[in-house]
Amino acid sequence: MRSLGKENLKYAVLNLPRESDAVENYGNKLVPLLRHPVYACLRLRPVLAQHTAAEHDALHRWAKGRSILVEIGVAEGVSALALREAMSADGTLHLIDPFHLSRFSALNFMKRAAHGTVASCSRGKVLWIEKFSYDAIREWSAPIDLIVIDGDHSDAGVERDWNDWSRFVKPGGVVIFHDACLFPGGWTRPDYGPVKLVNRLFRANLFSGWSIAEEVHSLLVVERHSK
Repeated sequence: MRSLGKENLKYAVLNLPRESDAVENYGNKLVPLLRHPVYACLRLRPVLAQHTAAEHDALHRWAKGRSILVEIGVAEGVSALALREAMSADGTLHLIDPFHLSRFSALNFMKRAAHGTVASCSRGKVLWIEKFSYDAIREWSAPIDLIVIDGDHSDAGVERDWNDWSRFVKPGGVVIFHDACLFPGGWTRPDYGPVKLVNRLFRANLFSGWSIAEEVHSLLVVERHSK
């Protein structure tokens, strides 16, 4: 478990090995009993990452010094925190998530947990976009230094996010896919939408203008070539 900011919040990353994509191991006996995000808001458990410690460090490393960052799919905000901690001090982090799964919108504890997590760091500026990514793109025009695609994992959903957002990534910028690689002790499967997409675009066929820059557990980082 790692500390978050001045208020000594805690977050937990996924431990390996993981038996399946349905069984999460956070090394904390309270988590399975207190899985609902209301318990994170009440500080009865840490906020939960959907990634490993190595993936967290990779997000932090790739975000370092970048100015315009986007994340699609925020969950409880731990990956967004990694990005915010490392981005340029005058940068802007755009967080896209409709937070639509809460039964009671006025008591959206996932949203509250995410906002609290991201607010534990004051670096740069954060803009919350409470829309689906395919709606958010309609009003987007800015060049992007880094984007994390971790929203809709269906075949059509992840491909739509790639097609919609990758065209805004600047030369030298990166797209980071989560749940996109098979790895020992991991949870991903060959039928995952992100796995199938990156295999088709960046392994089976060379996607012009882009290349794989790094793979860390389930993360795959692709970089846009300089002109």
